[in-house]
Amino acid sequence: MPLSSFLSYLRLEKHYSPHTIKAYDRDITAFKAFIKKEFDVPDLVLVVYPMIRNWIVSLSDNGLSNRSINRKISSLKSFYKFLVQTQQLEVTPLAKHRALKTATKVQIPFSSVEVETVLDELREVTDFESLRNLVLVELLYGTGMRRQELINLNLSSIDFENNTIKILGKRNKERIVPLLPTIQESIRQYVKEREHICENQNHDALLVTKKGTKIYETLVYRIINHYFSRASNKLKKSPHIIRHSFATHLLNQGADLNAVKELLGHASLASTQVYTHNSIASLKDVYNKTHPRTKS
Repeated sequence: MPLSSFLSYLRLEKHYSPHTIKAYDRDITAFKAFIKKEFDVPDLVLVVYPMIRNWIVSLSDNGLSNRSINRKISSLKSFYKFLVQTQQLEVTPLAKHRALKTATKVQIPFSSVEVETVLDELREVTDFESLRNLVLVELLYGTGMRRQELINLNLSSIDFENNTIKILGKRNKERIVPLLPTIQESIRQYVKEREHICENQNHDALLVTKKGTKIYETLVYRIINHYFSRASNKLKKSPHIIRHSFATHLLNQGADLNAVKELLGHASLASTQVYTHNSIASLKDVYNKTHPRTKS
């Protein structure tokens, strides 16, 4: 089947995460069900663009945002590109498709004060879960890593001698990021407690639950939401906002954009440039407060 071979290609050659592969599978399977129901077309190879346009209209009528629709169509584009590359199809039906327009989504970062408020609260208690949560927040804010990258960290990822951490990013691309001394000290304290929790566990995962099992996505989100809800009144409180805060705060302090790109593990500079709007706002504020002409 074209779909199963495509999913195998994503897993074995593109090294996409299981989460990403599930999303591709879900999108393409939903489209397949749509064309079967609406056009009685049983095979994805027989699709023509008007069928896709009808699916887009249907998704929009069901309340999906343009951003969500574009993501689903992106799954289809990748699938049909694969079919062309593997000579299962001559031309992709999406050859002339243009993405739907979307509003620029501005992510509001946490302030450094809000982050420090959370860290101060976590430092007040030294039980296992508080130490783990402290390390979790410090790693997210101190390195800018993604949630899944955090979950996949192992004890061996930490190099205390060279003050660095090895992060396994998207498509299994590794990057080395410096570790602040305060984070290293927190990790040392946590690892001592982890040894008691994990004495009967046969894995190397750095961050674990109180039962000694590897932490998971919803737990990370709950931890961040719990603590930052006390320190911030911002609407969105998630691990990604901490990553956003990391990048924004570095840029506000004058960090080079290319250096931030490498720290974040971005493949292109364009991905990093979305974080510059806040640094520009900071520059404008400094400019308006200090330029002589603004006081005349």
